[in-house]
Amino acid sequence: MKRNYLVLALVFSSVLLLQLGCQEQVKVAEKPTPAAPKEAVIVSPQKVKAAPRPDKSSPKITFEKVVYDFGQIGPGTKNYGEFKFTNTGDGLLKIKDVERCCGVNAKLDKTEYAPGKSGLLKIEYDSTRSPGIVRRTLYINSNDKATPKVALTVKADVIQKVLWQPKSLKLLLSEENAGCSEIILNSVDNRPFSITAFKSTLGCITADVDPSVEATKFVLQPKVDMDKLRKTMRGNIYISVSHPDCDGAAIGFDVLSRFEIKPPLLIVFYLDSQKSIKRYVWILNNYREDFEIESTSSKEGFIKLVSQKKIRTSYQLGLEITPPAVKDKKKFTDEFFINIKDGEKLRIVCQGIYSGKDLTTPKTQ
Repeated sequence: MKRNYLVLALVFSSVLLLQLGCQEQVKVAEKPTPAAPKEAVIVSPQKVKAAPRPDKSSPKITFEKVVYDFGQIGPGTKNYGEFKFTNTGDGLLKIKDVERCCGVNAKLDKTEYAPGKSGLLKIEYDSTRSPGIVRRTLYINSNDKATPKVALTVKADVIQKVLWQPKSLKLLLSEENAGCSEIILNSVDNRPFSITAFKSTLGCITADVDPSVEATKFVLQPKVDMDKLRKTMRGNIYISVSHPDCDGAAIGFDVLSRFEIKPPLLIVFYLDSQKSIKRYVWILNNYREDFEIESTSSKEGFIKLVSQKKIRTSYQLGLEITPPAVKDKKKFTDEFFINIKDGEKLRIVCQGIYSGKDLTTPKTQ
């Protein structure tokens, strides 16, 4: 019996020792194994590649001249020129743009230029119609770091290659042919030209011209249609010529009217509704002719003629203005007509502004 207990004890002790041994092995396995030291890598100097150096090349735009002078040119003409430039740097020149300029159009054949290559900036200038010295500035932008923006100047002396007299006409209804003077055209540079057309507002003024005739001087005798002139009273004459540096002449004309109203507009402030106020106007005859007033009328009925006094070749008229009921309005307008005995009709405009206390509709009692 004792022998059996002894055997069991030995077996139990063996099992226990075996388990303890396994646990110790596990713990040992869980500990990290120290890393082996890395071997030093020796790089041969012949295998090391040098780092790329920054590109220090730089483009440079150089113009032969920065001012282009057209000299004397005619008004309203097209003129052509060019600016020559070269890439004097050692990098690729890239032109970004050419800023627009009034009256000047610029054009490039291409926008990139290798070192040593040249280019042309072509320009077209439409001259003004007014004589005088003209200066225009163009700006060209590129990748030139030293001068990214270059200013280019376009100059011209705009002169009339054909001069004319008079510059304007004052016409009179009381005179034969409206008192229109002759019109003279001269070539400044003594270059012969022809008159290709003669036109006027409503065709009220004409002249005989022959486009086949060339000369350095023309004297025209205008003819006035009095009936057409009365319908326009103001306008222009246009004379076209064949001179390459002049597109023609423009002459304005004004007709002195027979009658003048002073003042032509009546403005009356701070009126009370339905309370009359009196104002005076003058009717004058610019040709100092005798005339008669046949009748008068008011478009809205707010104006009435209350007095009429003739002084030589003029009239003084007394007008009574009666503002209408406000009706939620701040002002009113009326027109007064004067009929002259020969059939001409004159007009006076009247504008009235109410006082602050009258800006409500009057109550009916």
